[in-house]
Amino acid sequence: MTIDMTRPSVYPVLTYDDADGAIAFFADAFGFTPGEVTRDAEGRIVHATVTWANGVVMISDSRGGDSPFDLRPVCLYLVVGDPDAHAAKAKAAGAEMVMELTDQPYGSREYAARDPEGNVWCFGTYQPGPATR
Repeated sequence: MTIDMTRPSVYPVLTYDDADGAIAFFADAFGFTPGEVTRDAEGRIVHATVTWANGVVMISDSRGGDSPFDLRPVCLYLVVGDPDAHAAKAKAAGAEMVMELTDQPYGSREYAARDPEGNVWCFGTYQPGPATR
């Protein structure tokens, strides 16, 4: 199989006790676009996607037990053009700010917010490219 370099090649995978609620929160607080949703016979989300610019995050309901995919909390960093406006929207939607808007020494302006299940989402202007060999 050939990798399509016009599409993302790294996909964070997150699990939630309430994946439907998480997807709604991402749309309302952070501006994600909900994508596909696949459910099992009991109605639990076994695979869903939310889109951010050209990136995709995969979401599912927690499987419980010994699943190797129920690792929480995590921290994700997403690039945003206007962190001030984005932070204001997240605050208005009830996101818990864990780092207010900050100008970093590496040139980024960013903030961090916790989602309802404890994951931290950082949004800022830092956008490094992949390392070259």
